[in-house]
Amino acid sequence: MSPTAYLAGLAAGAGLIIAIGAQNAFVLRQGLQRAHVGSVVLVCIVADISLILLGVAGMGLAVQQHPGLLQWLRYVGAAFLAAYGLFALRRAWRGESGLQPAGDGVGNRGRIVLACLGFTLLNPHVYLDTVVLLGSLSTHYDGGGRWAFAAGASTASVVWFVSLGYGARALLPIFRSPIAWRVFDVAVAAFMLTLAAVLLFQPVT
Repeated sequence: MSPTAYLAGLAAGAGLIIAIGAQNAFVLRQGLQRAHVGSVVLVCIVADISLILLGVAGMGLAVQQHPGLLQWLRYVGAAFLAAYGLFALRRAWRGESGLQPAGDGVGNRGRIVLACLGFTLLNPHVYLDTVVLLGSLSTHYDGGGRWAFAAGASTASVVWFVSLGYGARALLPIFRSPIAWRVFDVAVAAFMLTLAAVLLFQPVT
């Protein structure tokens, strides 16, 4: 394995994954609530690594050749984010969020996993970042170097989502206050609705 290619993949993957996004906000919220964190982290990691491998295997060109699919995802993703943002506003208004003593018993695992898949796969920029961009960057390396690059990007994904999901517990003292949860949900709502507007009115290129 090429150390140079691995480190390049690690840096590129970290730069793309750590950027604030709807998926990261969702993982953070589940981590704060201690609700099915393992399932959410696993879904994010498996999806990310799968897309990275598809990109390195050469699927980036196929994605670019089907702009209609990305445009469809753009509208579906905007509707999904807007709905989640409105739900967050309702939680803030009603004060429904908070820490639950049941830990991983909070919420239905199936619904949470489906929501996580929605945040992960309904955003066309996910495909542009992982399949197209990382796939293109991997072509700077030959043979095994491309897969070393993929391994580095995949490592960044694993480290980030594990850290975000389980590291959120360090913030638990702050979020023992119902007011903190209301502020958090209002911020999440504003963020999701803004992302929905961006997807809706800004063409995917």
